[in-house]
Amino acid sequence: MSDIQRSGCPINLTLEVVGDKWSLLIIRDMMFGNRRHYRELLGGSEEGISSNILADRLKTLLAAGIISRTDDPSHKQKGIYSLTEQGIELLPILAQMAGWGYKYLPVSEELGIRARLLKEGGPKMWAEFMDELREIHLGLKKRKKAGPSVGERLQAAYQKVIADKKAEAGGR
Repeated sequence: MSDIQRSGCPINLTLEVVGDKWSLLIIRDMMFGNRRHYRELLGGSEEGISSNILADRLKTLLAAGIISRTDDPSHKQKGIYSLTEQGIELLPILAQMAGWGYKYLPVSEELGIRARLLKEGGPKMWAEFMDELREIHLGLKKRKKAGPSVGERLQAAYQKVIADKKAEAGGR
């Protein structure tokens, strides 16, 4: 993040950290896709980020305290990226953005299902998902609840839409 600020406006300052497309998509992929390694982030999103942009955005997010990086014990030259508390607390913003996009833009059914479920689940679901992210990314233990986690429910809904589309295409 630059030492020179355009203003002290909280919206401006937030946009200076996460206001570009790629930073938010990296955060999205870490939250919803549990992508934690550079190669997963590089090859895992539909948008096709370039390696130099990914490296630059990871550096910016690290410097801003949105993510952290630790060495991967399985490989000396690899790192594991994690969301920090600051990064996890961006979830409601992403959920609101996704809900707005779901309502007003021509999203695909498979990529819109998570947005719909987060919108329907509201702040209670977001808080539960943030607790799950804290466990995954920060190592904080939470009380176990009966049934699948929010992350598992979102992934299952996504997989169901994919399976239904395949079955529909196969039945034609």
